[in-house]
Amino acid sequence: PGAQPRAPPQALEQQYSPSRWSPRLGSDVVIQAHLEATAAGTQRARAGAQTSLHVPYGDGDREKLDIYFPAEPAGAFPALVYIHGGYWQCLSKDESGFAAPPLVSQGVAVVAVGYDTAPKGHMDAMVLQVRRSLAFLVRRYSGIRGLYLCGHSAGAHLAAMVLATDWTEYGVVPDIKGAVLVSGVYDLEPILHTYVNDALNMSREVAQRNSPMLCIPPAVPASCEVLVAVAQHDSPEFRRQSQEYGQALRAAGWSVSLLDLAGVDHFDIIEKLSEESYVLTQVGEELPSAL
Repeated sequence: PGAQPRAPPQALEQQYSPSRWSPRLGSDVVIQAHLEATAAGTQRARAGAQTSLHVPYGDGDREKLDIYFPAEPAGAFPALVYIHGGYWQCLSKDESGFAAPPLVSQGVAVVAVGYDTAPKGHMDAMVLQVRRSLAFLVRRYSGIRGLYLCGHSAGAHLAAMVLATDWTEYGVVPDIKGAVLVSGVYDLEPILHTYVNDALNMSREVAQRNSPMLCIPPAVPASCEVLVAVAQHDSPEFRRQSQEYGQALRAAGWSVSLLDLAGVDHFDIIEKLSEESYVLTQVGEELPSAL
């Protein structure tokens, strides 16, 4: 898998433009609405939670974490690590705290990860940064008991690459209990044929090296539940990628659930994490109780 794009090149441009597939809003409007919704949700989260903002995990400008702590952490507490999307070239941790309120109220810390987006950030570097951020988190906060990854779009790709990490060179093995991968890209090869690669400037080798689909590790001995979620109004290519990656993980022995969410598009599928009643929020709340 991953050798050839499934759609003809002229169709790939459209397939990998998520904003063109939303029935709610026009393509420009839906992106602006997404920025506003996530920024507003993050402002609310910062106002209502105990936070440590801009915690450096490395020396780079963007190598920082925003941490939203549970109100009364009773000793050890689980943490959900959120990796933002933006096609590896926009957004930041600064509007990535919108999922915090419902989770913080359930005793879960939420950590928003910053990384260098393109063109400054190179794909290899972004993957390395996110891995390093987790190693830092485990070393720095001994109170964290169990990590859960959540990534959206490009962030789901980065979260999936975290699952493929060989931690021996990091001197620490994060206890990753679960991952919620939302509307992600798991095979980067088709991206080479689209406008998305203009800023990323990936070669085929870089794309293959950083495709979760092509580096699926054997299932971890400890239980790690992976939820691969996709929106009804994601494009057929995004839907295909989610399905094939989920199946490949399952074939390698991972515990995987595929969730096809009706009535949402590529953007509100993640924006709704700020809502207590939303199915993915509830999944996030249930994960720690499964420990």
